[in-house]
Amino acid sequence: MNVLDRVAKAGIVPVVVVEQAHDAIPTAEAMLEGGIDVMEITFRTPAAAQAIQAVAEHCPDMLVGAGTVLNLEQCKLAVEMGAKFIVSPGLDPEVVSWCMDSSIAVIPGCVTPTEITAAVNQGLRIVKFFPANLYGGLSGMKNLSAPFPRVKFIPTGGVNAENLRQYIDAPFIHAVGGSWICPKDEIAKGNFDRITELCEQARRVAFG
Repeated sequence: MNVLDRVAKAGIVPVVVVEQAHDAIPTAEAMLEGGIDVMEITFRTPAAAQAIQAVAEHCPDMLVGAGTVLNLEQCKLAVEMGAKFIVSPGLDPEVVSWCMDSSIAVIPGCVTPTEITAAVNQGLRIVKFFPANLYGGLSGMKNLSAPFPRVKFIPTGGVNAENLRQYIDAPFIHAVGGSWICPKDEIAKGNFDRITELCEQARRVAFG
């Protein structure tokens, strides 16, 4: 099973903000306990690279990727640290090209026909849709899927426990992402049991 197939199987990709690298392993372990084996550690904090490395080295059952990757330098660092996939809020052709050449799964943010066309022309079929709540949510993606029937979306932004099932059930959705499953304040306080509970709840909502 390749990386993107595994993301689809998981269905839910928690967006994880780690302020302290030593919190990365217990966070990953808590998510695994809750039944989710994919996580996207964002490059929003200085601890991101070390956090990715810690999970990659010590949690072999967790598929760890890097999020909020804004340039090729961050991309290369993330992969060096062990990231198995790269997620960007927008489409950077240089990052996409390097990932494609390096056989690294890459999921750029695309919300317009122009951006999706650019992604498709670089060989991609799965894109991030962010922020989903500002760009039409399910309705926006449904309309975009008409001219791009082979493209599937990973929406983040505005996805939560209340609407998760609606997103998961849509045929043009590859998986969903969100930070509500793994709140950074719970990580900072060491409330890892709560993270396990939120993961379990999300899986129940999504898959019954």
